[in-house]
Parts: sequence; C-alpha cells; structure tokens
Amino acid sequence: MKNSNLRIGLFDSGVGGLTVLREIYRQMPSESLLYFADSARLPYGMRSPEEILQFVREILDWMCKQDVKMVIMACNTSSALALETVRQEYDVPILGVILSGARAAVKLGKRVGVIATTATAKSHAYRQAIQEINPQTQVWEIPCPEFVRLIEQNQLHTNYTRQIAQQYLKPLLQKNIDTLIYGCTHYKHLEKTICSLLPASVQIVDPAEHIVVAAEKELSLLGLRNNCFPLPTRFCVSGPPQQFADLSRQWLGYYPQVEKIQVKELSAGMVALNPLD
Repeated sequence: MKNSNLRIGLFDSGVGGLTVLREIYRQMPSESLLYFADSARLPYGMRSPEEILQFVREILDWMCKQDVKMVIMACNTSSALALETVRQEYDVPILGVILSGARAAVKLGKRVGVIATTATAKSHAYRQAIQEINPQTQVWEIPCPEFVRLIEQNQLHTNYTRQIAQQYLKPLLQKNIDTLIYGCTHYKHLEKTICSLLPASVQIVDPAEHIVVAAEKELSLLGLRNNCFPLPTRFCVSGPPQQFADLSRQWLGYYPQVEKIQVKELSAGMVALNPLD
C-alpha cells in the first residue's frame, strides 16, 4: 500500500463535507487532507443514481491520480448510491458516512428521524442500515431539498430558512422521535436553527463525527497513520473558487487557497489551477 504520509481525500458536492474535514482536524490533526467540492454540479440530492455514480467515478479517478491513501465520501447521497459499487472498482480504501451514523443512532434511540437529500431519502439507506443492526428501531426519512441550496447561498439564519426547517421537522416531531440524524453533511451548518426547533430530549447524530472515528481505525489497521507533520490542506472545486473560499471561511476559521478543476477534465486527471491568495 502507499506510504502513510500521503493525503486523505474527501469530497462532497459543496461545503457540506467541511463538517467531516473539521472533525479530522479535531480527531486526527496529524493527517494531511485533499478536499474536493463538486460545486459546479451541486446539488447532488436531485440527481439520478446513474449520474451520481458517474460523478463519483470521475472524482475517484482524479483523486487516485493525486495519490491519496484513503477516500472519505463526505457526502451522504454519494455514500447511499455509489459506495458499494465503487468499493469493488478501486484499490484505495473508500469510506462512506451512512453506516457509522446508523450505528451511532441505534445506540441512542428507538425512534429515529433522518433529514436528508431527496436522493438519500428515496434510497432508504439509513433505514436499511439501522434496521440491519436493530430491526426493532423505527426510522422515518424526510427529504429536505431546500437545505443545500440555502446553505450554499449562506442563508443560514433567515426567517425563510427557519420556516423551511419547521416544515421539514414537523412530520418527525409528530412521530415523537428521540433521535435525529443529519443525513446530509451540509445540515450541521444549520444546527443552531434545527436544534432550536427540537425538544431538548431529542438527541442529534452527526455522522461526520463517527466517520472520522471509523477512518482512524481503518488507517491504524492498515498501518497508514501519518507519522510526520501534516501538509497544508489542499482545496479543489469544480465551481467558482472565490465563492467557495468566501463561504467556507466562516467554518474553517481561515481563508483557504482554492484550486479550480474543470469538470470535463476530472476523468483525465488534469488540473487547471486558479489559486486564491
């Protein structure tokens, strides 16, 4: 296998995967990271399974050419629709966020609500994963198609966003859920609004926290934990670099240097650099 000092690759349709990246900073600060946001093609949640699989293959082809030692799908839609297929096609270890989130939820409650993209909700990936662990756990999955757009437009604390959140959470609250899963990595960015609408008794599962625990175990088993000082995080996007940098700064705590990658060149592994200072 490749040496332990290489980067871990993470990808998402946009800034949602930054929730996973921040958890890696917290839990595995010695690791070097490559983050890719396919922002030119977001949102993934309204795409077909065939499109998602094509996008994931293109991103993985490109990431493998960047010499990563592991890939984390920091995207629930990709994890739900493409993970099992691509795991059989690539030699690099690939982790998705759903199983670790499902395991955490089963430990916490018996009445689990999942807020997710339309594609993830339709796949019933969380229900299947949870009920394979504990068939007695009840699961309700709600599509939240507006959330990703609102987050990517930095509409985090508006009255409209709160109204939409109320609308999405209402059927889950009517089911008296005791646990809520963020079934999209973007949704952690709305935590203040979401938590303000939930009873204090409802426990939150953020799969970003748990996928990093799983990644650390996998790297340790493979002997791939980094033993050197980490490289600076490399940020790449398929959409506008400036927009991504401006939006992500509030969660990263610094202004990232961002590279632009042409979507049509992903499969060929060619990079068109457009760094932001």
